[in-house]
Amino acid sequence: MTYNRATVKPDAILEVDPRIFARFPGVLVGVVVARGLDNRTPRPGLADELRRAERAARQRLGPGPAAEHERIVPWREAYRAFGAKPSKYRSSLEALARRVLAGDEVPCINPLVDLYNRVSLDHLLPAGGEDLGTIVGTVRLRFADKDEPAVELLGDPQPRAPEPGEVIYADDIGAVCRRWNWREAARTKLTPDTRDALLVLEALPPAGGAELEAALAELAASVEALLGGAAATTVLS
Repeated sequence: MTYNRATVKPDAILEVDPRIFARFPGVLVGVVVARGLDNRTPRPGLADELRRAERAARQRLGPGPAAEHERIVPWREAYRAFGAKPSKYRSSLEALARRVLAGDEVPCINPLVDLYNRVSLDHLLPAGGEDLGTIVGTVRLRFADKDEPAVELLGDPQPRAPEPGEVIYADDIGAVCRRWNWREAARTKLTPDTRDALLVLEALPPAGGAELEAALAELAASVEALLGGAAATTVLS
């Protein structure tokens, strides 16, 4: 099937519980929906782009601890607000920042993951993604209920249920990312076989709409240029 931007509908893929916006004023959720992709063909140049983004991020983060940076403090406060200890459960942005400040390279996973990691470093915004071919129903950013099903997370030895009140992304089966943007579910991870993808960038003040929209446009354009298919964006607020 051939896709174009007019046929890709990001608003129909992801919803945000209004209570999230009420609890976390100013939060913005940027969405890229991309279809008809080739995520299998290697793109060697992405490794060089990641190294460049790491260098730029080190300059922007400065010498201080990652936990004290103005882009990371709001995420630590948000995690604390829904009951996650930020020194134990780190946002995806803080995890990337700590890695690059330690001098470690961000590993190349597959082109889609490498692209959103590059954009995350360039703009200091949390980023993640899911394989739409494995999603059942609509993805919702919401608070976890008391009876959530257990979910197998990447790198976790056994499935565990989200804790009541934590922020999760979930489809009709269960969580696809726990503790907001802490760790992805194995079931919906992006793989070389991914043809259709949901990519998410998030912003909390002082990050604002203009930078989020610029980052979304950059990510969508890079996906189309390197992986083919069509990508469309929207911002939920």
